[in-house]
Amino acid sequence: MRPISKAVVLARGLGTRMRRPDPTTQLDASQSATADSGMKAMISVGRPFLDYVLSGLADAGYNEVCLVIGPEHDAVREHYRGLEMRRVRLHFAVQSEPRGTADAVLSSECFVGDDEFIVLNADNYYPTDALRKLRELGSPGTVMFPEESLVLNSNIPGERIRHFAYAQVNEHGFLADLVEKPPQGSGSKADDRLVSMNCWRFFPGIFEFCRSIPLSPRGEYELPSAVMAAVRAGMALRVLTSDAGVLDLSVRSDVARVTEHLKGVEVSL
Repeated sequence: MRPISKAVVLARGLGTRMRRPDPTTQLDASQSATADSGMKAMISVGRPFLDYVLSGLADAGYNEVCLVIGPEHDAVREHYRGLEMRRVRLHFAVQSEPRGTADAVLSSECFVGDDEFIVLNADNYYPTDALRKLRELGSPGTVMFPEESLVLNSNIPGERIRHFAYAQVNEHGFLADLVEKPPQGSGSKADDRLVSMNCWRFFPGIFEFCRSIPLSPRGEYELPSAVMAAVRAGMALRVLTSDAGVLDLSVRSDVARVTEHLKGVEVSL
């Protein structure tokens, strides 16, 4: 099967945690203004963080990328309108209201058409090798990250990782379940527990599940719920693993650490 070329990047979030003032963190005026707006992916870490995300996708072989943004995010369009894009053909989809990640994925349906595609967060910088393996997988799948490796190789503290979803994988290497916030001390060792960083490869059939799931207790249509509805309906979703780090730009204290991690990384769009 031919490797896929389409990626959907979820950039619509409210950035609630990034908006919160942090007396221990000093941002420059531009960074502070962007953080106040909640548009995390556009915070400068040398250049806008989203530039690194898009360049990483191009490095992995994706050349058709759809940014899911809000109607108020004209600054994102203007930024990329002013750049010469040689490796990435950029598209935009508008999620009218911040109704969750499954609803954000639904916004990209016209872009996806009948093709397979990957989905990832705009505020995470994923390892190129993991993105490339998903591209070449030939079936629906996801990349999961051992908890211990994320703590060692990322900027994500252990207490934050424990707020993510953990994967249960069956004996054939397919996703069996996603467990939200498992209690400390439960299950396997930290080096065996697999953490979801919301990086997926889907068939277009995922849209029917994004459309049919109920609201979560948080009042959102959440992508993990759509994924598990699809798995329960028979979708075999292969789980790949990566020991590499994932950079996470969620709160203001992440900015300096992410900037340091990305020093020397060349951006080519």
